Formats: sequence, C-alpha cells, structure tokens
Amino acid sequence: MNARTSGTAAEALEAADVRFGQVGIANVRVRNADPATLRAAIELRVREAPALFERAPVVVDLSFLSPQPDAAGARALLQAIRDAGMLPVGLAYGDEATDALAHQLELPLIAKFRAAYERAASAQPAAEHATHTATAAAPTPSAAGEPVTALQHPHPVRTGQQVYAQGCDLIVVGAVANGAEVLADGNIHIYGALRGRAFAGTAGDKAARIFCSEFRAEIVSIAGHYRVFEELPSSFAGRAVQIWLEHDKLQIDPL
Repeated sequence: MNARTSGTAAEALEAADVRFGQVGIANVRVRNADPATLRAAIELRVREAPALFERAPVVVDLSFLSPQPDAAGARALLQAIRDAGMLPVGLAYGDEATDALAHQLELPLIAKFRAAYERAASAQPAAEHATHTATAAAPTPSAAGEPVTALQHPHPVRTGQQVYAQGCDLIVVGAVANGAEVLADGNIHIYGALRGRAFAGTAGDKAARIFCSEFRAEIVSIAGHYRVFEELPSSFAGRAVQIWLEHDKLQIDPL
C-alpha cells in the first residue's frame, strides 16, 4: 500500500464513527393488513402523545398477520405508518420469511425485546459501546457465591442517558430526568423522581413492577404494555407509587 492509498483510507475512517449501543425503539404490532385502517390507528397514538410518537423511530412487527404480506403489501403498510407520523426503521426479528422480506425492503431486522434476542444469540455476544449507556451483564455469582439480582446505579440518570439492567432488577439512587430512560428485565426501583421513561420486564416478564419515590413520568411500560402521560393525574403526580400489570392493563397505586 503506498502513502497516497494509506492516507486516503485514514481520511475515510475519520469521516464517520460506527458504535454499538442500547437503544429503546417502540414496536408497532400490525394486526390489520389494510393500510388505511393501520394509518388511522397510528394517527390516534400520535395525537394522544405527539411529544413521544411524532416522527418517532419504530420497529414494525408483521408476525401477527397471516399470511405475511408480500413486498408490495409491506411497503404499503410502511407508508401508512409514515403518513401517520411515525418513522419505520426496521422489521421485527422473526422467521426466514421475515428475513427474506427485510432483504427485499432493504430494511434491517431488529429484535422485539433486545434482552430476549441476546439470550437466544448468547453464543455470539455483541459488544456494547456507548458513551451514555450503562448496561448490566446477565446475573453472575458474587464472591460469596450468591447470585447478583440487581444492577445498582448510584447516580441520577441524566437527560439523554439510558441505563439497562439485563437479566436482573434495576435500582436507581437518584432521579430519572426528562428524556432519560431506565430499562430492566426485572423490577425497577427509583429512589428519587421519575420524570423520564421506565420500562420494566423488557424480556416479557409480566410480573415485573416499577417503584418510584416521586412519580412524574413521561411513559411507563411493563412487558411491552405502556401508558403515556401528557398530563399526570393529580392523584399520582409527585407521589410515591408502584406500577404493575393486571390482565394486560397497567395499574398504578400510591405507596
């Protein structure tokens, strides 16, 4: 390799960085193959919470449709989602047919629940590298031989930061700011104000709960079931609460 070629390659490498990180992306489960019906359903969500859903990146899950649409049908559904105000960035990870469809649409496959996908692919672990991301590994034995059941985050979670506890509970000693996200495969305990977003049971655990000392959340979710708060009910605002799932509906009670 001559000096000119080497210099050109170095300049090209400096033009962009590629890094891996934990990202929280909403999942749109398509249950009706009619684009007009889908657009109306998405528009309702966007109107309910524009700050959260307008121009939000989303993963599109076509696994609830039988048969799965062909490329032309899928393009029509993706366009309906765009027209309604959300931005599809990939298809939900599925079977070989989904993989083939993603290739035709030139879209990536993205896991519905990141942690569940990582467990399935644990033989080929991916590197996690992100400046504003703290990720716990799967529970490992401590020196005393006891399993680690929680990731302890001893600081507030700042705007733009995301903390994820894989395979365990998450304990945050401090506040979760607006625009911050906390995620856990298990329960989430916040000893401070929850002003951002909290996602418990991210691997599908419906028994997971969220506890916080001061409730001012933008959104809370357990096992994929979410509730958005454009305006907090006065009965919950600023209070210590617990949140759990009952018959696939989120329940909130003051502590």
